[in-house]
Amino acid sequence: MALPFFDSGSRKKRDQMLAVDLGNRITKAVHMQRRGDGYALCGWALLDAPIFEKTISADMLAEHLKAVAKAVPTKNRLVTLTLGANDALIRPVEMPRIPRDELRLVLKNNSRAYMQQDLSSHVFDCHVLPLEQQPKALDAKAGTASKQKILVTSAKNQLVAEFVQGAKGASLLADCVVPGLIGPVNAFEMAMPEVFHKQSIALVDIGFKSSSICLLQKGELMLSRIVGVGGDRLTQSVSETMNISYAEAEGIKIGMAHEVQSAIESVLTPLGRELRASIDFFEHQHDKVVSQVFVSGASTRSAVILQALQTELMIECKTWNPTSFMRLELPPEQTAEVEQIGPQLAVAVGAALAAL
Repeated sequence: MALPFFDSGSRKKRDQMLAVDLGNRITKAVHMQRRGDGYALCGWALLDAPIFEKTISADMLAEHLKAVAKAVPTKNRLVTLTLGANDALIRPVEMPRIPRDELRLVLKNNSRAYMQQDLSSHVFDCHVLPLEQQPKALDAKAGTASKQKILVTSAKNQLVAEFVQGAKGASLLADCVVPGLIGPVNAFEMAMPEVFHKQSIALVDIGFKSSSICLLQKGELMLSRIVGVGGDRLTQSVSETMNISYAEAEGIKIGMAHEVQSAIESVLTPLGRELRASIDFFEHQHDKVVSQVFVSGASTRSAVILQALQTELMIECKTWNPTSFMRLELPPEQTAEVEQIGPQLAVAVGAALAAL
């Protein structure tokens, strides 16, 4: 599922990509290359993200991307960047069966009809859903084809322009700008294809400030939500409960299960309830049962967090490794760590797949 904002459909297939997930606290970067019909992970990095008020400037982004390029050395100048959950809209819609360039133009000129709001200052892209997810019927009148189901994403022109300029300032070329919400979906399709294509599941990515929820039915994104609960809230709660510093709480959150259980459970309750409500809505609308919940993000290293979600939902919750489908062509020290930090790379890996 690819939703890069400037993939005209005519761009050449890339054989490698540096993808950068610009987090609120930690930036995650991966360098991936094609290997025949598969992929290789050739490098990864976790770096402290720059601190900014609302929108990161092109100059600040350029300096940060220079540090990323140094941490993940590659001769490739192409980079894919992700937009945060609050910076990109994603919505499933039905539109006429016309070429994608024309779809973009229709959306630009009539966004209110399809996106329920005026987005005249936005740039758009579309992902036409696979044939098996399309309606079969034709329009009986005049024998024309019926509408097609697509995913539409949009972001402010100015923000995308800042990203492009920031990459240029780091001597990189912004090949794609991708909504981060799609990252875990893309990566999960490759990591667990049988589950992705045959089951109804929920994907939860726990970020620093917020968490994303995606409901999938046989590979189709049916519902997505953003909840304002993330790792930051969890750490703050542990810090206040145990009267310790934020830094100490960050380490304890992962390692000391029983001491932090009550604090973590109280913060996770809103996330669990929102996820439960989303699952209930999906199951009622589509008469399907969500069989499993797969969770990614740094916080999944805590067994307490997974158990708290499972208790709230009464559905099996498990972590997964978005790098599991790739050959590892990494330095020895990175190879040893990649399984542990893998769940943090879901967005970056999925962004790279969208570009490749």
